[in-house]
Amino acid sequence: MQALLPELYTLLGDHIFAEGEVKLEDAVGRLLTARGLTVGTAESCTGGLLAHRLTSVPGSSRYFQGSIIAYSNDIKMRELGVQASTLEAYGAVSEATVREMAEGLRHHLGVDVALATSGIAGPDGGTPEKPVGTICIAYADAFQTVSRQFSFDRGRQLNVEYTTTLALNLLRLSLPQ
Repeated sequence: MQALLPELYTLLGDHIFAEGEVKLEDAVGRLLTARGLTVGTAESCTGGLLAHRLTSVPGSSRYFQGSIIAYSNDIKMRELGVQASTLEAYGAVSEATVREMAEGLRHHLGVDVALATSGIAGPDGGTPEKPVGTICIAYADAFQTVSRQFSFDRGRQLNVEYTTTLALNLLRLSLPQ
């Protein structure tokens, strides 16, 4: 198996986050610790699961600072600084909104990096334009804000779990060197 590792790394590239039985949140925690960075989360559709995954790692208090679960638009605006005009123009489930959530949280908590999630977990709440399973995630640090939109419908629990995995992976891939 060891002989195949170079070929696997060539084929899979940055899709590999660790060797062995390492959870994504553990790999992310190691990166944050090694780089001396702090992180926080602003969560809507994930309801705290992203923060839970980050804090399930022993020693996470070295890098995890806090979370704001902002289900309502009022909390998004008041606590995270999301603009009413953004919510009006794009809605709560949009890349524009999660970008503002991540940037607002980074400033509000004073963290180096922030993650934000918003989406329609289901089983209802979708529209033809934004069906159930539409989710948006964002990463923000002092130099960049990166956002992504995904669409999948695997049922509420899996939609939420997929969202946290995608957010952790975005964090892993976006961290400053």
